[in-house]
Amino acid sequence: MKAFDDKEKASEKKFVLAAEEEFKAEARRNKKIALWAAELLNKDDDAAKAYVTEIIMADMTEAGDDDVFLKVKADFTEAGVEISDVALRGKIRTFMEEARQEIADGT
Repeated sequence: MKAFDDKEKASEKKFVLAAEEEFKAEARRNKKIALWAAELLNKDDDAAKAYVTEIIMADMTEAGDDDVFLKVKADFTEAGVEISDVALRGKIRTFMEEARQEIADGT
């Protein structure tokens, strides 16, 4: 029975670590998206830093990436920045892949 309990605890720990890494990757992705979008929106350094916070807050609206996508898309539309939904979603995926890789590499 102890072996089963040990295996269960190890499995739980692995799950928690994976969830923590995914949370860190999402936070890193959000910063990357915000800084990229801020540049396209011609925001200065202070406004770009504030925009990072806006994107992080937007990500807390609902589960998944849609809240970040909708926030950035709305901001681009308002500013007259043209980007297709496919291109924006692709950029979000690319930033997520980069963030995951950076965390895996310890950078």
